[in-house]
Amino acid sequence: MNLPPNPPFPILEHDPERTALIEPSRLVKPIDAPEHCVICFFQEVIRQACKDGKVIATQMAEDASRPLYEIAVDGKRLAVFHPGTGAPLAAGMLEEVIARGCKKFIACGGAGVLDGKIAVGHVVVPATAVRDEGTSYHYLPPGREVSASPEGVAAIERTLRAHGVPYRVSKTWTTDGFYRETPGKIQRRKAEGCLTVEMEAAAFFAVAQFRRVVFAQMLYGGDDVSGAEWDSRSWTTRATAREKLFWLAAEACLAL
Repeated sequence: MNLPPNPPFPILEHDPERTALIEPSRLVKPIDAPEHCVICFFQEVIRQACKDGKVIATQMAEDASRPLYEIAVDGKRLAVFHPGTGAPLAAGMLEEVIARGCKKFIACGGAGVLDGKIAVGHVVVPATAVRDEGTSYHYLPPGREVSASPEGVAAIERTLRAHGVPYRVSKTWTTDGFYRETPGKIQRRKAEGCLTVEMEAAAFFAVAQFRRVVFAQMLYGGDDVSGAEWDSRSWTTRATAREKLFWLAAEACLAL
């Protein structure tokens, strides 16, 4: 073990060693998985999109089993799965799917907005994420932000422009504590350029950089945390926006 002297906080104890005691590649067997994969946070969309697909693997977690599906889109193979909510679980599921053979990822999900002018369903493409969670620090040296794969962001932008979908490329705030989005922190994140808040992007980006795979993400504007009172805006019921985002993600992913 060649770690530097103890920093003041354990989260800053980054170890550059690439091989851990429990390696995904030792735990999970590689399969004939599609190179391209959409990570989708919308269970109802997955059920519909994958009803004629097949389960090629099952990701096991204590709370639930998470199928890895394969579907055909315009004659091309595409993997699809739900990663669970929160950075640690989502990062772990991503690790296993990478070990199975997927290499190019586009994720689609929702996020709180830090600017109430962003309508429900409006697409935001995070180019960077503020690392206000813990998982990313186990993959990359301490730092304030982490970036998505530029080629992934570019593929998303090309797809959105081709379909005439309005969008904004911005910064997102990834947090572990959604009940600790205080007015002070919200204002600070807005001041540094964040348009959205969610719980996974920074971890996804960090895992992707560490494992050297392509990863980018699309978010749609959900609940509003920009005002004096929280406004849910019934964001989880926007079925059309959620389904549309999935198919845009699939198209962008297969273009990589």
